[in-house]
Amino acid sequence: MAIAPSQPALSLPDHTQLPETDGTFVKNFQEHPQSLLLTDSIRPVLDALHPDGQYAIGQDCGIYWRLTDPPERGAEAPDWFYVPNVPPLLDGQRRRSYVLWQEIIAPLIVIEFVSGDGSEERDTTSPLASPESKAGKFWVYEQAIRVPFYAIYEVDKASVEVYELVGNHYQRCTPNERGHFPIDPIGVELGIWQGQYLNQDLPWLRWWDCEGNLLLNGDERAEQERHRAEQERHRAEQERQRAEQERQRAEQERQRADRLAAKLREMGINPEDL
Repeated sequence: MAIAPSQPALSLPDHTQLPETDGTFVKNFQEHPQSLLLTDSIRPVLDALHPDGQYAIGQDCGIYWRLTDPPERGAEAPDWFYVPNVPPLLDGQRRRSYVLWQEIIAPLIVIEFVSGDGSEERDTTSPLASPESKAGKFWVYEQAIRVPFYAIYEVDKASVEVYELVGNHYQRCTPNERGHFPIDPIGVELGIWQGQYLNQDLPWLRWWDCEGNLLLNGDERAEQERHRAEQERHRAEQERQRAEQERQRAEQERQRADRLAAKLREMGINPEDL
């Protein structure tokens, strides 16, 4: 009896074997600072949530959700995303991309920065519609990767839309009384902050805590600490001046008592007998 030849073991490519870029570039000068601002300000929160350091943040990095030819057709590259409970390095190597069939854990939140008219970020086209159909971003995040929270940020409109995966579909979230969108699993809120960052006065996408306190970036934290130290120095200086005034008052009182005692002695009265 002939024995059928054994089939080679199925081997899927990992992050070292898949392209880490499709040759495109950041579309404007605001996107890179925006990503830095999001990462810098939320890092203390994530460090507290993950004391073991097991989380990853991607900025314009590919998420491979389907094996295709060419490989890039089965990937999306969100402008910003956060994945809990995964190592920041893989076997000691930097991540070239995030490969779902290797990682299994989906990002908790994905954020896209609109640079056109927003149609790309809201594209619900299914790749099942026809052999030529390319999956739309919205469809991929909702149906394929199944990201719990998807945010679409438009700097030119000073707005952000947040969608939460409920069942099998995204539902658009309603902002709270502060105009922010709670991301409950990590205890933060997402919203628009008008202000200056890296010399650009724009409506930036920022994080707040669940009590409505803005999560500060590194420069803001350093400035806050400098201000706190300056206030403490001022308080210590005031305390020193108060102590000096008290010392002077006590010295004046002592001198007054000495003069009175001297006057009494001149009158033949021993002040200690009084």
